[in-house]
Amino acid sequence: MTARRGRGAAARQVAGARAARGAPPPPSRRRAKPKPAPSPAESARDYETVALVLQGGGALGSYQCGVYEAMHAADIRPTWFAGTSIGAINAAILAGNAPEHRVERLRDFWRTICEPGGSYAPAVAVVVRSALAWLPASNALAAWANTLGALGALVQGQRGFFSPREQPPYLFSDGSAKATSFYDTTPLRETLERFVDFDRINEDDGVRLSVGATNVANGNFRYFDSAVERIGPAHVMASGALPPAFPAVEVDGEHYWDGGLVSNTPLDYVLAGTPRRDSLVFQVDLWSAHGDLPKTLMEVLERQKDIQFSSRTRFGTDTVARIQKLRNAVGELLQQVPKSRLDPDLVATLEPWICDRVFNIVHLIYQAKPYEEQFKDYAFGLGTMQEHWDAGLADMQQTLEHPPFFAKPAPEAGVVTHDVHRVAAARRRSRKK
Repeated sequence: MTARRGRGAAARQVAGARAARGAPPPPSRRRAKPKPAPSPAESARDYETVALVLQGGGALGSYQCGVYEAMHAADIRPTWFAGTSIGAINAAILAGNAPEHRVERLRDFWRTICEPGGSYAPAVAVVVRSALAWLPASNALAAWANTLGALGALVQGQRGFFSPREQPPYLFSDGSAKATSFYDTTPLRETLERFVDFDRINEDDGVRLSVGATNVANGNFRYFDSAVERIGPAHVMASGALPPAFPAVEVDGEHYWDGGLVSNTPLDYVLAGTPRRDSLVFQVDLWSAHGDLPKTLMEVLERQKDIQFSSRTRFGTDTVARIQKLRNAVGELLQQVPKSRLDPDLVATLEPWICDRVFNIVHLIYQAKPYEEQFKDYAFGLGTMQEHWDAGLADMQQTLEHPPFFAKPAPEAGVVTHDVHRVAAARRRSRKK
């Protein structure tokens, strides 16, 4: 003990002498604290473009709103909104409002369209919701509520969205909207004009809106893009005009149906945009390409929709990744070969394919509940809407817990993808081994 005290006193004397001479203190033996990883919002600011890509899926679309709410709370601000069908409507509301009002406007829109149409239906819906609130939650009760919502949409339509025609289309053959659709979507135009500032979309250079639609006459798919043309309610309605429920929408003398008939996910359009930029892309899908083998006819119909409208998003993402790596490789190859040994015509042919940009795709996919059935895309209802919204909010919050997901990839990577559900599935498989 005495020796230890002696060494301590000696050390204090040495330190005092060093201080008297004005010498700096000896370097600390403690390791410097590691620099904290950047937050998702800080990483997002490293990209030239932050895009939000929204798939079509009708009543499931409120899932996308929950995803955006979590993004907004994390201070992530997309500059490009691209969508198809209900995704186009959500994208228009986001692009057509100031950031501080977007979540509020989304909520008001969904609260509007999730009320049943008709004169007495809203009152009946209030009674049903009050009764459901008194009953203990269960899958059977949720399935019953979803069924009521779907039946209500079929019979009464949805307020501010669509209403059933007074006469069935079978009575007409003149090619008019009443002869080619079961519902009138005139209410949607009025709702869009109420919730979307189209002047903001068309005049604000800091925001971009792209919506996909299918040409009825030639079957070609096209995007209406605020970067190259003025966007109005008709363009958004065209993207969501799913036949035979809704009529085709005329734009510039051409008639268009729902873009989901050809491609339900606008990811390829965003990644192919020029000039190419380092991009962080949030791809929010409402249909999962993966699912269980159906056991009943109703499950067959549900699985059919899942496959049809998922648009093979994983395959598309993998294809884009392979092409981007090829672009990077071509660029590196041309740099390593002396220009004197290259045919100028060959260089001119390859130059458009060269790209050293990186694309980070953060993928979020709605996971359908066991009690949801093939009508889940038109099972509108405030309770169902909130359930989808909360699922999107939770999925994005869980994704934000992985800051490395948002880090800018290395140039040689080209394209990287992240999916919090895929990570969770991998962990489950690992625990089973």
